[in-house]
Amino acid sequence: MTTYESTSDATAAAAELAELGVATVYEAAGRTGLVDVALQRLAPGTRAAGPARIAACAQDDNRAVHAAMAAVAPGDVLVLTMPEPRPVALLGDLLATQAAQRGAVALLVDGGVRDSDELAQDGPPVWARYVRATGAAKASPGAVDVPVTIGGTEIRPGDFVVLDGDGVVVVPRERLDEVLAAARERRDREESLRARFKAGELSYDIYGMRAEDGAAR
Repeated sequence: MTTYESTSDATAAAAELAELGVATVYEAAGRTGLVDVALQRLAPGTRAAGPARIAACAQDDNRAVHAAMAAVAPGDVLVLTMPEPRPVALLGDLLATQAAQRGAVALLVDGGVRDSDELAQDGPPVWARYVRATGAAKASPGAVDVPVTIGGTEIRPGDFVVLDGDGVVVVPRERLDEVLAAARERRDREESLRARFKAGELSYDIYGMRAEDGAAR
């Protein structure tokens, strides 16, 4: 299992995951960990990664999000869920302001958000299932830092969440070193291939597909 001697170690790992990107990390992880949900990235061009801090809300209720703000640490990705995803706003500008002040690097919302113009311009970047003005209740406690499942992928407190224009992928904390190493190798291979493609070579030949197709005729 991966452990860290300091917060700076986790920060460096998160920065590298964000730079590598969702597609590369997903492939390097053996095509596992994808959050298979259509999400809206409110601020184009943003990307982030960090350990998950989770607010498991009661249905249509965001009281757990308020509670989770007290637990957020710098570098966290705040993950907000409820039992049945619905277009009810679990997050708005005021909660996002708190998340920014606490040092969250991104928010993943398996539900709705509102104040979307403000969220797109200020604070940590947001990935959300819905944008809707419908407000949430604040009556039920929910739970903070418990495992949740979004889009078929389990997210546990401390698992690394990577977010960019391709969506979201989750790296279990105990696989971090393995996946990082594989993702670096994949990046290096792709850079080499990109150079060959720019020189005029074709993937049809490099991957041996032309020879296979010819042999099959």
